[in-house]
Amino acid sequence: MSEQVTEEPREDGQPGDRELVEKAQKGDGEAFATLVERHQRQLYRLALRMTGSEADAQEVLQEAFLNAYQKLPLFRGEAQFSSWLYRIAANSALMRLRRKRRAPDALSDQPLELVGPKFSAEGYLDPAGDWSQRADEKMMSAQLGAAIQKAVTQLPDDYRTVFLLKDVDGLSNEDIATALDLTVPAVKSRLHRARLALREKLGEFFEAK
Repeated sequence: MSEQVTEEPREDGQPGDRELVEKAQKGDGEAFATLVERHQRQLYRLALRMTGSEADAQEVLQEAFLNAYQKLPLFRGEAQFSSWLYRIAANSALMRLRRKRRAPDALSDQPLELVGPKFSAEGYLDPAGDWSQRADEKMMSAQLGAAIQKAVTQLPDDYRTVFLLKDVDGLSNEDIATALDLTVPAVKSRLHRARLALREKLGEFFEAK
């Protein structure tokens, strides 16, 4: 039997997710509405980055909360509610991407709103390094942002999801593993491969300058 995750008290004095979930499971609609309001921005950002389309992100968000509401009686508190939501939203986004691949004409040209990643010697890109000093700062920033967005969209779905959750949304490896139903080593492996692929793509970008 899995151990239940404890929840830290909120600084704003509002009920925690666990308390709201328990109320929502008993039919309290206002409690579920509060959960939606509390988490919708983070889930929308994830969906937007994964799909690259505002319309698709809105659809994913609606699907995710609808699925969460339907599955709420099954939530047993073995993970943080936010991680559980991330898993539902990520799965909804992946399913939508796969459906759209079977209908390419439906793909949107809406660009990703993605803050560029920063790599260190361990695999993060640091835009403040020598690379960003090789051209006019503002022009390079715009071009680099576009190159990063393009490189991220070209990652395989599984790698892109882990990369976005870790390097953009800042989740821990453990939270990502819980959200995506993976082991922590699998998360680390996918993240490492995603970063290597991005470094290669961005290396090509700077070599072309």
